[in-house]
Amino acid sequence: MDIFAIFGDLAFVAVLLVLVLAFLGSAIKVLREYERAVVFTLGRFTGVKGPGLILVIPVIQQVVRVDLRVRVLDVPSQDVISQDNVSVRVNAVIYFRVVDPEKATIQVENFMQATSELAQTTLRSVLGKHELDEMLSERDKLNNDIQEIIDSQTDTWGIKVANVEIKHVDINESMIRAIARQAEAERERRAKVINAEGEEQAAQKLLEAAQILSADPGAMQLRYLSTLTTIGAEKNSTIVFPFPTELAGMIQQMAPKKS
Repeated sequence: MDIFAIFGDLAFVAVLLVLVLAFLGSAIKVLREYERAVVFTLGRFTGVKGPGLILVIPVIQQVVRVDLRVRVLDVPSQDVISQDNVSVRVNAVIYFRVVDPEKATIQVENFMQATSELAQTTLRSVLGKHELDEMLSERDKLNNDIQEIIDSQTDTWGIKVANVEIKHVDINESMIRAIARQAEAERERRAKVINAEGEEQAAQKLLEAAQILSADPGAMQLRYLSTLTTIGAEKNSTIVFPFPTELAGMIQQMAPKKS
């Protein structure tokens, strides 16, 4: 009987030891530096603890772990109709983190899903107010606009949106060809404008030169001689004699008019 009593006592001690270890295992929590514990006591919020070693009362208290590191959320491709009625597919990436574990746990059921859905709707809404050229050339401005809108709405969830980047703007083949034709037409327009500006500047300089030469008849004669020297240096068989335009006008006035 003594042996059974001893075994009974040992079994009781073993069971008691297991219960104590189980109690301590459920009561002691170790949180990493980037983690926080949102504690609920009998269902009511009682505080945020961590990092490090924390103690909770089993059954009475429950703990929800929240990661404070920056998260990367890939926004799925969205079909967007731009302001100039061009259909494009746009996808983006969002960088955000939890700054208030209490709000991220209590105010929203799943902040990851909520942020993703909000990012998708905001992306379509913002890009739909801009033309295709703005999507391609003013991407930084669009990123800032989307980031500010999402950040202002997720503030009540304890979420801070650090950055938004539009990754791709996919255009169908027909629109790519149209854009290429537009770019080619734009280059042709610029070439014509530059050519016209050159003609205008050349005409202005010729007018100034003519005014300077007309101030002294001798200057015009010297110009004639300089031109003959240039022609002769090229070994040209054609002989050119300067003929004053004033003399041609006088001859035309002296000629008899036909009745």
